[in-house]
Amino acid sequence: MPDDGSPPATGAGRPVDETAVAESTVGELEAQLLGGARRYSAHDLARRAHIDVDIVRGFWTTVGLPHADPDDTVYTERDAEAVDRAVALVREHGLDIRTVLTVTRALGHTADRLALWQVEALVEDMETRYELDDTTARLLTLDRLADLAPLLEAQLVHAYRRQLAAIAGRYAAEFGAQRSPGVDASALPLARAVGFADMVSFTRRTAGLGSTDLSQFVQRFEAAARDVVTGAGGRVVKTIGDAVLFVADSPATGARVALGLAEALGGALDVDREQAVGGLAEGARGVTPVRVGFVWGRVLSRFGDVFGPDVNLAARLTDIAEPSTVLTDPETAQVLGGDPRFVLDERPALDLQGIGTVTPYRLTAAPV
Repeated sequence: MPDDGSPPATGAGRPVDETAVAESTVGELEAQLLGGARRYSAHDLARRAHIDVDIVRGFWTTVGLPHADPDDTVYTERDAEAVDRAVALVREHGLDIRTVLTVTRALGHTADRLALWQVEALVEDMETRYELDDTTARLLTLDRLADLAPLLEAQLVHAYRRQLAAIAGRYAAEFGAQRSPGVDASALPLARAVGFADMVSFTRRTAGLGSTDLSQFVQRFEAAARDVVTGAGGRVVKTIGDAVLFVADSPATGARVALGLAEALGGALDVDREQAVGGLAEGARGVTPVRVGFVWGRVLSRFGDVFGPDVNLAARLTDIAEPSTVLTDPETAQVLGGDPRFVLDERPALDLQGIGTVTPYRLTAAPV
């Protein structure tokens, strides 16, 4: 469908049966995306792969697409190939079935969120460009998905391969250090800077926003935070409502990320500019700075997340930080103390929930 800046014609003023249009479009889209007609049941997939039907049903449950009746014909040829590949991971590569289901669950969870995120972004684009109501924008998005899906899929595969390569590089760099003398074998496996940036008074500042304004505000915050984190050499682990969790591979990189977030999302905000169209605070009840806490410690990485006492400590430090400032702990302050790029000021000791008494240090950038 050509994109000449105007939405497609809907029949020269004749009423359109939107339900029929949607059903027809979905049928065509499924045929393209799913590799043809639905012609297999769970029992069929089990017989084809020579496995128990409960394993087939478990596979689709972990993908996030379970189906109650194993005799219903709901699966396509590509679905059958996906089950075959899962079985090959066990038979040909020796993986435990529980590991295969864990990997599949990761794909299902991520793909569900990714697909929804991208489709909602496309809907907002249609609404804005063509000045459409929500329903019409969704129907138009549905109509264009067949053309857009191959491009989105190619970008997904490319991004996934790049991320795998980046992880391999980090593992290679850390392998020697993990084997060196003096490393506590009982410690959590990964040495990381870990931190949070939490929006100040998010609920109050966004009270009364409509769904579109709230969506755009949160989206702008997440995009800005990700830009700062990746630009400073860190990685976003996840966003949690009005907060972002990040990690970095060195104390100094973690410090740069933390300071960058405090500065870009508060300290250096030009209020007039950011409340203009497309700005970080457009549509919000004023500018929303962040408070930041970060520590250098050891973490466990599982399920696309990080865990451990140092993650909890970073979260508690974030809770007590002032807007647009960064707090860290004494151990991290000691590690950074010899770096002339940073200044660390000891603050009064505080009792942190679930942690105990901690003497926080305020981190700032050294004068240039």
